[in-house]
Amino acid sequence: MGDFGAVRPGTDLSRHARELRRVHDAVLTGGRPPHRPRALVERSWSRVIGLGLDPARANARDPVPFDDVERLRRESPLALIVDDLLRLADGFLLVVTGADGVILWRVGPTALLHRADVLGFTEGAHWTEAAVGTNAIGTALVEAAPVQLFSAEHFEQAQHAWYCTAHPVHDPRTGEMLGIVDVSGPALTLHPAIEALVAMGVRLAEAQLWRHHADRLERLRRSAAHVTATVAGPHLIVDEQGWVAAASGVAVRDRIGAPREGTALGVPGLGLCLPERLAEGWLVRPAGPHVTIHATLDLRAAPVVEVRGEAEPWRTPLTRRHAEILTLLWTCGPNGLTAGQMSRFLFGDADHVVTVRAEVSRLRRAIGALVATNPYRLATGVSLTVLRA
Repeated sequence: MGDFGAVRPGTDLSRHARELRRVHDAVLTGGRPPHRPRALVERSWSRVIGLGLDPARANARDPVPFDDVERLRRESPLALIVDDLLRLADGFLLVVTGADGVILWRVGPTALLHRADVLGFTEGAHWTEAAVGTNAIGTALVEAAPVQLFSAEHFEQAQHAWYCTAHPVHDPRTGEMLGIVDVSGPALTLHPAIEALVAMGVRLAEAQLWRHHADRLERLRRSAAHVTATVAGPHLIVDEQGWVAAASGVAVRDRIGAPREGTALGVPGLGLCLPERLAEGWLVRPAGPHVTIHATLDLRAAPVVEVRGEAEPWRTPLTRRHAEILTLLWTCGPNGLTAGQMSRFLFGDADHVVTVRAEVSRLRRAIGALVATNPYRLATGVSLTVLRA
């Protein structure tokens, strides 16, 4: 049956539930079970026992306040398609969680909702392994895979009367897990077709998310058509996350770095750019040789960088290490430094190349593309002043 499906077609559910209770009780009391639990369940029980949870009682659900649930719903990417998901709940109890395992939406027959209330299986509850033990939602989050649990495969005895079938929902653009869709009900009503129902619903939801993304980029493309028609030279129109809606004169991937007001952005094929805010989205084009970005590194107190370009000035604090790297690049001039050379300057040897690369990557996230790579140096068009104590 594999690790996803909890029962085979034709299984005597009452008998199987009794067998699983014997396995559960033996394993969790240190006895010898009649047979080992499924590998998926065994892994989860091991994790949960290590957390010190008690199978004999309802462990803390730690529900978040309803106002926070409403905020999390508004912020969730799944809000775009949740109505489609909830339509799957024809006769079932269906919940949708965020990527953190907090239950955000819940629908189902009144009787099942009341039973779920008693269990604490309600909006705002943290339904993770760390909170409530082995359960399909929490275990799916840990395993990053679909999970179905039946009866005493759950860790808590209070959940033994249930089956749960959980399936992760992913962002079709990035693969990021956005949350979990779960169908639950009385254990003895489990039907093998429920697996296929939930999987199909998630596939349709992910396809719908992709359509929302494509439609949003098309709206941005139309709203920026007058800009694209009048701007000379290569440029991009991108959304808030850097997804490309339109490109002219440059071949790019589907996405660049997320633009920030006044922050230099390095774009393959365009070089150093200063994103320009549009009514919707951003115009990204080369800063050009005539544009100089003036940056000041102030070391007279806690390190701070101030940047002035064509947009409004912006300031950001730096760690001492990042200030040291920026000063080093300023001192070394346009020829720059390799990772090995920088390692020698910072650590006295060439054995810290991985650390150097990680630090420069974090520095670039803080100050945009002011620092170029291969070799590391101040980007073309960047003028840096260092103020020392």
